[in-house]
Amino acid sequence: MSGCSCDSGKLQSFESGLEQLINAANSVQETEVVELQEALGRVLARDIHSTLSVPPADNSAMDGYAVCAKDLEEGKVFQISQRVAAGHAADAIQRGTAVRLFTGSEIPHGADTVIMQEEAQLEGEGVRFVGLPHKGDNIRKAGQDINIGDKVITQGTILAPQHLGVLASIGVADVSVYRRLCVAVLNTGDELVMPGMPCPQGKIYNSNFFTLTGLLSRLGCEVWTPGIVKDTPEATQQALAQAAGHADLIISSGGVSVGEEDHIKSAVEALGSLNLWRLAIKPGKPLAFGEVKGTPFIGLPGNPSSVLVTFLMLARPYLLKMQGVHHVLPRHYQVQAGFDRSKGGSRKEFVRVIVRNDNGTLFAAPAHSQSSGVLSSAVMADGLLVIPEHHRVSHGDRLAFIPFSEIGAV
Repeated sequence: MSGCSCDSGKLQSFESGLEQLINAANSVQETEVVELQEALGRVLARDIHSTLSVPPADNSAMDGYAVCAKDLEEGKVFQISQRVAAGHAADAIQRGTAVRLFTGSEIPHGADTVIMQEEAQLEGEGVRFVGLPHKGDNIRKAGQDINIGDKVITQGTILAPQHLGVLASIGVADVSVYRRLCVAVLNTGDELVMPGMPCPQGKIYNSNFFTLTGLLSRLGCEVWTPGIVKDTPEATQQALAQAAGHADLIISSGGVSVGEEDHIKSAVEALGSLNLWRLAIKPGKPLAFGEVKGTPFIGLPGNPSSVLVTFLMLARPYLLKMQGVHHVLPRHYQVQAGFDRSKGGSRKEFVRVIVRNDNGTLFAAPAHSQSSGVLSSAVMADGLLVIPEHHRVSHGDRLAFIPFSEIGAV
């Protein structure tokens, strides 16, 4: 990693910091084979090509009757020569007859058209059709979905339910995926108490741990923690050294600012190096990046909303790159500001907003308090509105909006 002027007092831009993080992320190389039903959320380690066509043969798109189009005549009564249910092989059609089919049934050789049953009238042992269909109607051709040799899923894809369905459709029973990352989570602060314990005066419950472990679980990571780290240089160094021996990445919350009880920065520098510190973003200015005994380290701020925002916008892309994912940046959408702000800030701001639909136009407005210590506004919000540096917001301005659903926060 390259060095940085961490003590210069100058804030690095969000874009520069994000680029540095992504460029420094080394993707894991170890893989494992898992059964398809266990592959949800895992990252595919190899391209998958189909060894068969889907569907494997022409089949009926609906319940009805298969015929040869050349045999169709207005008012003609067709003998029903066979009945073919889905999953059963069909004999070749006898010219001048109709074959009773059901959705998914294989099309008999020689038939080229399916007439839906709503356009058929039974007459004794035969069937008469209302109107004359076009050749090829209501037939799903072999390979309509997937052809032999098609690349169906690309290496680096996070497997979603629809991916599993496609893989099952081509007979894949297990897949090669990258191993799970182990992330060490360090929470620092003598004021922290775990939920379920008494909370004496001067103490607060440790919300950051649960925010972080929840976000990491959404990414399929395993979590290791030494517990709450006391606010001493010795305890901080000991916890960081332990974490470096257990994990692929260390993430801390708190202790990276400039207070007398903030020991993370000096401890990281004592055990490794600090290559990024303090970004021009709001919330989350005191963000750190470096390494401890060769293990990468990301130090998040201590305030609850700062933890959420900096993880989603900076740590998450880094982790995705480590997991072998190719497309690590979230998609954003344009919405209109539903508020005014006469003064622009000196830092890029990620505002927790509620989005409303006003006659087809989406407007975003801040959700409750935007204080970095207020997490409840994130519960009310639909996502993050990105306000550039020095931008004065006027009602109707078009700004980038990142839904929480896009970044794994719902």
